[in-house]
Amino acid sequence: MPQYTLGLDYGSDSVRALLVDVSSGEELASHMVNYPRWTQGLYCAPDIDQYRQHPLDYIESLVEVVNALWQKVPAGTAENVIGMSFDTTGSTPVAINEEGTPLALTEAFSDNPNAMFVLWKDHTAIAEAAEITKAANQNDVNYLAYMGGIYSSEWFWAKALKVFRQDANVKAATYSWVEHCDWMTALMCGTTHPKHLTLGRCATGHKVMWHESWGGFPPNEFFTKIDPLLDGVVDTLNASTKTSDQVAGHLTSEWADKLGLPKGIAVGYGAFDCHMGAVAANVKSGVLTKVMGTSTCDITVTSPQELGDTCVKGICGQVDGSVIPGMIGLEAGQSAFGDLYAWFKNVVLWPTRQLLDASDDSQQALLSTLEDNILANLSKAASELPVKTSDITALDWVNGRRTPDADQTVSMALMGIKMGAEAPHLFKALVEATAFGSRAITERFEQEGVAINSVVVIGGISKKSDYVMQTCADIWNCPIDVLESEQSCALGAAIMASVAAGYHKSVAQAQAAMASPVCKQYMPNPERAQLYNALYAKYQTLGAFVSGEKA
Repeated sequence: MPQYTLGLDYGSDSVRALLVDVSSGEELASHMVNYPRWTQGLYCAPDIDQYRQHPLDYIESLVEVVNALWQKVPAGTAENVIGMSFDTTGSTPVAINEEGTPLALTEAFSDNPNAMFVLWKDHTAIAEAAEITKAANQNDVNYLAYMGGIYSSEWFWAKALKVFRQDANVKAATYSWVEHCDWMTALMCGTTHPKHLTLGRCATGHKVMWHESWGGFPPNEFFTKIDPLLDGVVDTLNASTKTSDQVAGHLTSEWADKLGLPKGIAVGYGAFDCHMGAVAANVKSGVLTKVMGTSTCDITVTSPQELGDTCVKGICGQVDGSVIPGMIGLEAGQSAFGDLYAWFKNVVLWPTRQLLDASDDSQQALLSTLEDNILANLSKAASELPVKTSDITALDWVNGRRTPDADQTVSMALMGIKMGAEAPHLFKALVEATAFGSRAITERFEQEGVAINSVVVIGGISKKSDYVMQTCADIWNCPIDVLESEQSCALGAAIMASVAAGYHKSVAQAQAAMASPVCKQYMPNPERAQLYNALYAKYQTLGAFVSGEKA
């Protein structure tokens, strides 16, 4: 009798469910559901970098996406599911009350954005992140030593402090905070109450300042010195964190009924999407896995012996067991990748959207066609342009800089625009900027002694755009392997679920049976690689100017 695991991948805009055969790795079915409130733009204010998501979006979409799977597979398939696991974007925390309920799920806070999940891309806490960084670097023990040395506005404590400062009512009602991946896991197991809540190693190590060398989290006095509003929060967190191959609990009767799954199946500890994606990509020492979507997340692993006492500067953390048990997981990434292309698409389409009649079906059909095809057309036109050292140079910092050296105050810039520049020239510069930003990350790893010998990419962009991928290969000057799976992050979650459920004895065994093969490889063009070295130097010069390193 075949057995299956379920991987749930919560992205920025939607949730994907993937059903996988644990013995063969066959992907039986997948489904995707957009978050309804998020799709309407509710609770967000892009002009101030505020991005919030209602927990009901997560809950309702989960029920819809899982039940849709059963319409795509033979009757009775769900009865053979033995485990499930979650991955989510991060850091995406939420304030909870003493019962472990997100405040937005209570009547008093149902429409309050500060009571909702604060999405990773919310950058309202820049000042708070700077204060945390300063406090850590001035402390006898630097609690950011294993987090790249800089705390980000995208992360847990900065977001919690910002909300507390902004909203006294939310502060008064808050008992603790929890990451999205940990809360979804606990919700399935009925363990959301803080006294029962155990946290996954991935989120806590990379975003919440957990490290075994100081016994878990920094002490309460560290946080109260930053601001008394944080008093007591850290003491509500369980310092006994778990890796994603372990079982967090078992599916409750309530959720089994809602999802059409067997009661009591294993639920593995959750992790961030990129970390699970790296599992599906067979990540190992020397291999960098890049999840390329709205942003990028770059993951590699190394052994404790290889890394030694090195604390890699300017990345998003190095955590024992955050990806593969027994290995140090290292995370970096860019705050905008596909988001930069989407921004340009919206700029180019703005006049058309204003001119077309919203009540005219034929005009709206035309607009829809334009929206669906404009980036492909721009890519084709850009790919036909020659690469010259005099080309427009752009920065990829439209949503700030995640790594190397987190700084959400920096902005995108363009240099070298002349009257002859048309939309394809600008788009070409933006694509090159995203590839340059990624190259800077790889170079930082190498400068810090972490070898990167090859690159494996996953995510939507890797499948949708030959132009983007070939540009990356030329700029990185290395081969790029693209995974076959369309849902690599969900596949990684399903792989971890198979270990938590006891079917596979180790992550390595599960990967051997279930990990995704490579479907395509991009090779660098040596001539273009040489030209891009010169353009990359211009990117670095422009970046130094914009960030104030040079007058």
